[in-house]
Amino acid sequence: MTASPASPSENAAATSAAPPPGCPAHQGARPLSGPGFQTNPFGVYGEMRGEHGPVAPVLLDGDIPGWLVLGYRELHQVTSDAELFTRDANQWNQWANIPENWPLAPMISRDQTSVVYATGEDHQRRAEAIAEALVTVDPYELRRHAEHIGDGLVDEFCHQGEAELIADYARLLPQLVLARIYGIPDGEGPALVQATNDAVDGTGNPVEAYQYVYRVMNQLASAKRKEPAPDVASRLVAAYQGYPDELVVHDLIVIMTAGHQPTADWIGNTLRLLLTDERFALSLSGGRHSVGQAMNEVLWEDTPVANLAARWATRDTTLAEKHIRKGDLLILGFHGANTDPLIRPDTHAFTEGNNAFLSFGHGEHRCPHPAQEIAETIAKTAVEVLLDRLPDVRLAVSRDTLLWRPSAWVRGLSALPVTFSPAPRGGR
Repeated sequence: MTASPASPSENAAATSAAPPPGCPAHQGARPLSGPGFQTNPFGVYGEMRGEHGPVAPVLLDGDIPGWLVLGYRELHQVTSDAELFTRDANQWNQWANIPENWPLAPMISRDQTSVVYATGEDHQRRAEAIAEALVTVDPYELRRHAEHIGDGLVDEFCHQGEAELIADYARLLPQLVLARIYGIPDGEGPALVQATNDAVDGTGNPVEAYQYVYRVMNQLASAKRKEPAPDVASRLVAAYQGYPDELVVHDLIVIMTAGHQPTADWIGNTLRLLLTDERFALSLSGGRHSVGQAMNEVLWEDTPVANLAARWATRDTTLAEKHIRKGDLLILGFHGANTDPLIRPDTHAFTEGNNAFLSFGHGEHRCPHPAQEIAETIAKTAVEVLLDRLPDVRLAVSRDTLLWRPSAWVRGLSALPVTFSPAPRGGR
């Protein structure tokens, strides 16, 4: 999010093995963009599988070639083998072809220093430190924070009889909760939420937004280093002794962003399912079990992180009968893998307690288990608070008119307008 890729002149030697988009390996490659990923991703992935199998050639912005891993077993293989499929972006054989101001530079950059791109012992040490900082979060205190913040957000619109639940609720609550367990004062939370959303979505002035987020996290790290407190930021700063200050700040931002955006979409996608699928009608009359079922169903059917960049092949290899060259880019297709017909032949059947989805990744770079538990607690509490406060909430438009955000990378609604009987503030 902070760095630009190296210029072509600096990387001319890195691309000799790279297949151009027109070569046989990438014939029939589909752009990893377009309205199909929003309106009918199942159809798009089905067409790709039908033509190419579980590993499909794709083109990123600027006609940059890559491979989209759609098969569940193939994705499991790629994420399990960190030696063959590395997270080190310096291995990419396309750097010489990346234009300046490339739109995907915030997502794919060789200059990234965050834990997301770390490898080997460095990654292991930092991942363990992050997990240890997060595992100390008291789940009961976390739920209390989520309930308190959720109630406060509902109080802002409950008397109106209508609301837009993405902008007014789902996209605010996770980061406000995370800011609190980080040790960020409540008064700074709203501005941080706005800046983070602008930086992630590219709205407003995303560069200035990111700079604001960086300043907040830099000040937070400095404050916690001087006066530690029983919060996540203090624990992480202490665990990162010996690392440069800038690296600590980058990882604080990564944890916050990775915890906020997918959780916000998990909340929004779950509320959509509850409001549009009659199988979950029990939830709207107070049935808590169905909330958990709906959340699980969302991770299979509409997982918030649809596709993720990336892995790079460290040598020539074969994957699902596709010749993958050294330095080739592989996109992790979580949405496609979770709906792979080889493991889910009947997508209409309830997933029940099946949590074998790959939504949190797999292998050494998967989302730390404590982070998953925090996200689940925040999302489940958010949905339950809303249903408790607004028991007759209903969709204000036809379900067919709901729009997904225009991105192949994330799966989340642009808006979720609802109506309900006006309720008093502080109604719980």
